[in-house]
Amino acid sequence: MKHFKTLTAALAVATIALGSAAQAQEMKFWRIGTGGAGGTYYPIGGLIANAISNPPGSRPCDKGGSCGVEGLVAIAVSTNASVANVNAIDAGQLDAGLAGAQSVAQGYNGEGKFEGNPKKNIRMVANLYPEDMHLVTPKGVTLSSLNDLNGKKVGVAAAGSGTQVSVRMILKKWGIKAEEHELGLGQSTQRLADGQLDAFFYAGGTPFAALIQLGSTKGFELYKFSAEDQKEVNKIIPYYIESMIPAGTYESISYDVPTVAVSGQLITGKDQPDDLIYQITKALWNKNTRKLLDKGHAKGKVITLENATKGVLIPYHPGAEKYYKEVGAIK
Repeated sequence: MKHFKTLTAALAVATIALGSAAQAQEMKFWRIGTGGAGGTYYPIGGLIANAISNPPGSRPCDKGGSCGVEGLVAIAVSTNASVANVNAIDAGQLDAGLAGAQSVAQGYNGEGKFEGNPKKNIRMVANLYPEDMHLVTPKGVTLSSLNDLNGKKVGVAAAGSGTQVSVRMILKKWGIKAEEHELGLGQSTQRLADGQLDAFFYAGGTPFAALIQLGSTKGFELYKFSAEDQKEVNKIIPYYIESMIPAGTYESISYDVPTVAVSGQLITGKDQPDDLIYQITKALWNKNTRKLLDKGHAKGKVITLENATKGVLIPYHPGAEKYYKEVGAIK
C-alpha cells in the first residue's frame, strides 16, 4: 500500500536503539492497519500495538513491564481505513488491521465494494466497539432532514474507507445529488472550518480528536438522525443499528445525537501462525491491557472480552478461537 505512515512508537524505537544485534534478530515486527490520524482507529490501533508488544529486554509482566507476546513489536500504521485494511490483510501486505463489520463481512463474502472479489484470507480476532456515524455541519447550521444535502458540497470520507461505501448508499437511497468530496477526517474538518464544505460524514468511535479540535476553534453541529432515518439506513445497511452520541461527548455539543453505528473489529490473515494469534488474543485481554485501554482512549472502556465475540460474521482465526473457547466466550 502506498499511503502508510508509521505511528511513532517510542517503545519500538527505544528497543531498536538499545537492543543488541542478537536481540534485534529475535524481534518480530507486526503491522496493524488503522486509519487517518484524526480518527479513532489510529489511537486505538496504537493502544492495541502497545498491549501486545513485548520486545527483547522488556521488564517482565509481573514486575510492571509489558504483558505482550515475547519478542513481538507491533506497529500501528496509518491507512485509508476499513476497505483498504481488508484488501491489504487479504493480500498479505498487513498482518492485522481495524475495520468496520460491514467491510469485514462484505469483504469476506465478496459483496458491495468487494463484489466478485471475495477476501477469503481474512479472519476475526475480536469485535471491539461501536462506530457512530457523524454528519457534521458548521456551527449554527442545522439540517431539517437528510434531503437538505441536495446540491451541497459534502465530504463522503476517504476513498477506501467503509464510511464512504455506507455514505454513498445512504445518499443513493435518499436520492441526494451532492457535490461529493473524498476526504479524510482531518481534511474534512479543515475544509468545513474554511467554508469549503457544507457538511461531511464520518463514522468511528467517539470522540474524534479532529472534532474536539474543531469544536474548540470554529465549533460545529451534528445531525440528529430521526427514527425513520435509522430504520431506513438499517434496511439498506443491516450492519448499522440505532445508536446515540450522548451530550457532552464533544464539549461543544450539548445535546444528545441519535445516529446509527457499526462495530469496529480487529482482523488478521488466515496464514498468521496459530500460536502467535493465540498469544496476541490472550495479551489483548490481559488485566494489564484493561488498564491501558481504560486510560488510553474514551472508546477503550467499551473494548471488553464480553463484547469480543458479538456480531462476528466471518470465521475466527484458529488462534483466537482457541483462546475464546478456553475462557468460555464461545463454545
